[in-house]
Amino acid sequence: MPNTINRFYRADHSRTRPSGGTGLGLAIAEQNVLLHGGSIGVHSEPGKGTVFTVLLPA
Repeated sequence: MPNTINRFYRADHSRTRPSGGTGLGLAIAEQNVLLHGGSIGVHSEPGKGTVFTVLLPA
């Protein structure tokens, strides 16, 4: 199954951004969900926000 989340991707490429971060958090979360047989979806609209949906088998 192809990755839906790119590692190390940041919309704001500024090195002076105060929140920092490596860009690995979502890629790690996606791998954990996939390893448990689930799926993760992302829907984002600029200026409105982002919704992440995680589905895991019962």
